[in-house]
Amino acid sequence: MNDASLSIDGFGPLPVVRPATVAELGDFVRQTRTPIYPFGGRTQIGVGSTPSIMGTAVDLRGLDQVVDFPARDMTITVQAGIALGRLQQLLTPENLRLPIDVPQRATATLGGTLAVNVSGQRRFGYGTLRDYVIGISAVNDEGNEFKAGGRVVKNVAGYDVCKLLVGSFGTLGIISQVTLKLRPCAEEQAFVCIPCRGEKLAALLDQLLASRTRPVILDLCNRAGCAAFAPVEADFVAIVGYEGNGDAVKWQMQQLVKELAANFTIEARVGSTSQPLDDALTEWSSAASARMTLKASLRPSGVADFMTRAETWGGQPKLRAHAGNGVAFGHYDDVTVAAARDLVAKWRELAAAVVVQKCPPEWKSGIDVWGSPPVDISVMREVKRRFDPRGIFNPGRFVV
Repeated sequence: MNDASLSIDGFGPLPVVRPATVAELGDFVRQTRTPIYPFGGRTQIGVGSTPSIMGTAVDLRGLDQVVDFPARDMTITVQAGIALGRLQQLLTPENLRLPIDVPQRATATLGGTLAVNVSGQRRFGYGTLRDYVIGISAVNDEGNEFKAGGRVVKNVAGYDVCKLLVGSFGTLGIISQVTLKLRPCAEEQAFVCIPCRGEKLAALLDQLLASRTRPVILDLCNRAGCAAFAPVEADFVAIVGYEGNGDAVKWQMQQLVKELAANFTIEARVGSTSQPLDDALTEWSSAASARMTLKASLRPSGVADFMTRAETWGGQPKLRAHAGNGVAFGHYDDVTVAAARDLVAKWRELAAAVVVQKCPPEWKSGIDVWGSPPVDISVMREVKRRFDPRGIFNPGRFVV
């Protein structure tokens, strides 16, 4: 993808520049007087509001070098344009990984993934990207590179700018380099699939959250949401994942069977037989058939009620939740703009926050993709003003 121009949600075309070094990136930012729209593999480029001002798109995939890889320290420092698939290829020979499940890994870049704060099914056991960034560098609106954190797990105290930049949608600066802490690859992995009727869903989730076992994955799908990878006749399927050494995984699966066998049937997948399910869960969020995708944040205790209600709102949704974290998703393949507005309103009645992650660009003028401003919006705006006083980074794309 070496196009001379780029459109975002039909806005454009924007001319594209491709810096090969951080110095070139800094020079461009320093000299430009128009807005800058950074991008990487374009896997998340449809997330957010439509740009508001013409400017220049900056392709960061040329910044893809490995800066430092002290494998014994279980850290790596890389430039932000590196593709996550290539990053894992570098880590695998050292039996290491970044345990964040990102779709389209061959294309998705680290910088873009950080900017949108993508996370997947392992967030229940391992956390999100914010938990793995220990050092970060970014280019500010004056074209100067600033740094936060360091290259070791234990570094100096102070304001955690690393966490501030993760999930900022490129509105505070252009991430240029990242130091990540890593985890060893799992010796064994296994999945347990538990079909469940809607009226028993809350009881099942309560049992799973109270289990003596320690899953790294606790996901939930409705029948349509899991049809492609775990077809069942039940209303919902809970998907529980375990990782670790072989004995620990075996004990946990046996323990879960003891806890649930009286009330639920269980299907187990171990080792290589579990990988297709793992891959399907990772790629679930990138479903090409979805016309609209919604993401909701709610209390974990409210997931069962939310999922059962969302089934009744129409649109034949493919639903999924990271049930232990209170994050729910809905794919709608065939929905009109009027029905979409109604669905978004229903989701927002029950959830603390709902983001329209995907929809036709022309809908965004009539559907607020971010929803009501958060209570701390004034703080966010002040942070934006301090980091980007010229207002050149991704104007109109985020809530600030």
